Amino acid sequence: MGLLVLVRNVLLALCLFLVLGFLYYSAWKLHLLRWEDSNSVVLSFDSVGHTIGSGRRERKTVAIVLPQSIPSHLAADPGKDRTQKEPMAAPDTAIPKYDKLGFLLNLDSKLPPELASRYANFSEGVCKPGYASALMTVIFPKFSKPAPMFLDDSFRRWARIRDFVPPFGIKGQDNLIKAILSATKDYRLTPALDSLSCRRCIIVGNGGVLANKSLGSKIDDYDVVVRLNSAPVKGFEKDVGGKTTLRITYPEGAIQKMEQYEKDSLFVLAGFKWQDFKWLKYIVYKEKVSASDGFWKSVATRVPREPHEIRILNPYFIQEAAFSFIGLPFNNGLMGRGSWTHNIQREKEFLRKLVKARVITDLTSGI
Repeated sequence: MGLLVLVRNVLLALCLFLVLGFLYYSAWKLHLLRWEDSNSVVLSFDSVGHTIGSGRRERKTVAIVLPQSIPSHLAADPGKDRTQKEPMAAPDTAIPKYDKLGFLLNLDSKLPPELASRYANFSEGVCKPGYASALMTVIFPKFSKPAPMFLDDSFRRWARIRDFVPPFGIKGQDNLIKAILSATKDYRLTPALDSLSCRRCIIVGNGGVLANKSLGSKIDDYDVVVRLNSAPVKGFEKDVGGKTTLRITYPEGAIQKMEQYEKDSLFVLAGFKWQDFKWLKYIVYKEKVSASDGFWKSVATRVPREPHEIRILNPYFIQEAAFSFIGLPFNNGLMGRGSWTHNIQREKEFLRKLVKARVITDLTSGI
């Protein structure tokens, strides 16, 4: 299952949740409910979108079925004028209700029978293939994976990001991204992680709520440990663990002291502005970082990673987090000025929904 520890940069955490939810079915076939329209669902899709079993799309229409038998008080008197039938009461149907963003309102409901049956034999704490993403689909039927986690050499074909500027897209960054990817060449997780049939993931934030919780060994038990920006590890292992799989950041948030970087982790850029991609090109090609590029504070001038250890987070997930999950104003796809870029209340509400629905767990009870 997916776990979440309090994250200071919540918007980034939201896009990460969507990313991490897909780790569960990157190598497994699953039976997921995927919303298609208001009256139907598409059943039994595997990790690449093929229907499992029949090899064709099967549609299951949602309908209200009225009783077809004659009410007992009418059937007992065959001679009674049937034209005087009393209106039949509508059956008590449990139709799911959703909020304006599309999230299930009753998050305390039991697991759907198909999920309860599928995971009935998994003991507590055992990695459940596809559980987080399947449960997320139950509470948010529009949940889907139309894009890879990291940008790869097919990035120009993704219309959802091609027409938006950072942080929601790549408009104007084509040449920089092409140059970066031509050097990094790797677009997935590590071979060891890709070989796992199921992955347990945790996001470790930078908040002080982690202090004195002694969660370090528990954090290190996870297959994928994600850290954000310059969150320190050395000297705090008892509380935050020592393992790092992905460190996701941007120029101003990156660690500036080389000795503070952990070994064997992937460095992932979350690009929020055009300067961020230009900065990453400097880092990848080990060029001198220009101070005149308009950064709002000092930035790292070197990152101790080889090109094959560097990735670019797909901005599609930032777009989904901002507009679909927490409902920020679209503003023509532009990052706005002022506090709307971080609506803390809405971000908390979203994370609390996931915790309440048991899609994720908050180890620190900090949300």
